[in-house]
Amino acid sequence: MRLKLVLAALFLAAAIPVFSQVAPAATEGGLPLVVGAGFSDFYSDWNGRLAGPTVWVDWNFYHGPSFLHGFGIEVEGRDLNYGRTGGVPNLRQDTAEGGAIYTWRHYRNFHPYGKFLAGIGSIDFQHIRPKYSHDTRTVYAPGGGVEYRAWRNVWVRGDYEYQVWTDFFHHHAMNPQGFTIGVSYDFKHIHAY
Repeated sequence: MRLKLVLAALFLAAAIPVFSQVAPAATEGGLPLVVGAGFSDFYSDWNGRLAGPTVWVDWNFYHGPSFLHGFGIEVEGRDLNYGRTGGVPNLRQDTAEGGAIYTWRHYRNFHPYGKFLAGIGSIDFQHIRPKYSHDTRTVYAPGGGVEYRAWRNVWVRGDYEYQVWTDFFHHHAMNPQGFTIGVSYDFKHIHAY
């Protein structure tokens, strides 16, 4: 009988460490918000290239159901008003867009992503009609890129975007496209216990 009690006590002592952790080792907290700024260089599809600043804000669905992980909402603004390579001295393109972004978070320090944004585009230009030098259109913009973790919550982003400005002259679309290089800060934190 003593042998059975000793074996039961040893078995119980060996099993206790299995139940010792009752809380997860780490949890995600903070805001699911990313704020960034960068510099864009675009082919204007009007007259040469344009460059200028870009800002973006991403809201990610980290805390939702698992099928939403990786999805987010991006809002982006761009002012292409500098570095003109064409012959139009007042050429300028501004966009304000918002839409869906999907980030593949399989790798720790590299995050490739794809996005589809829609919004408003504003263009200043020269035309043969002297009073017609500004127009505004709906813009659709598929794109994608990669983010690299530079340090803790600081990410470097390389982004490509192809814009479709609908129904411009004689029902033709205008298609500016270009690259953005920038830096963002992710307000999501990992809290270790």
